[in-house]
Amino acid sequence: MIEIKNLSKTYGKNKNAVKALRDVGFTLPDKGFVFIVGKSGSGKSTFLNLLGGLDDVSKGEILVNGENICKLKPHELDNYRNYFVGIIYQHFNLFEEDSVINNIKIASDIAEHKANDDEISILLDKLDLKDKKESLVRELSGGQKQRVAIARALIKNPNMILADEPTGNLDSKTSKLIFNILKEVSKEKLVVVISHDVN
Repeated sequence: MIEIKNLSKTYGKNKNAVKALRDVGFTLPDKGFVFIVGKSGSGKSTFLNLLGGLDDVSKGEILVNGENICKLKPHELDNYRNYFVGIIYQHFNLFEEDSVINNIKIASDIAEHKANDDEISILLDKLDLKDKKESLVRELSGGQKQRVAIARALIKNPNMILADEPTGNLDSKTSKLIFNILKEVSKEKLVVVISHDVN
């Protein structure tokens, strides 16, 4: 279980200070599909970065299975990011000049469980990417890139998936496919989706 307690994030100081989050608090389950919805500038991506251990909190606690990740040492935070969390970025953050399989292997290599070629092939098949395994990322469509980003997050076998506007750049048909994939994943893991729209 994840508990968010009095979480605040402020950028800048004094008169230039911007409060991105102010005293946010709620609880997230161990698995399921959770949407965090709000208009642009409401602090959604800031929250994702804090929960993913990508940014420091200004105040408050993020308790993951009872441990406050805000107090972790740098190497402990690296372990949290590498093993507990899988992040799907809105703009994919893939290596465009490398192959699909190498993009996935890079994520697997830093994880506790290093996936073999068979495991990667099974995952690519599930995401309808098996025939794109050796393709360069730059040759793929937006929907295919997003599925590679999902594969890269899943290959680590994390406890939690964080998805930042995962369908923001996709057409409605591809968006539905991506959400169906994430919904299936949420049967076994916690999937937190940051979105400005749930339709």
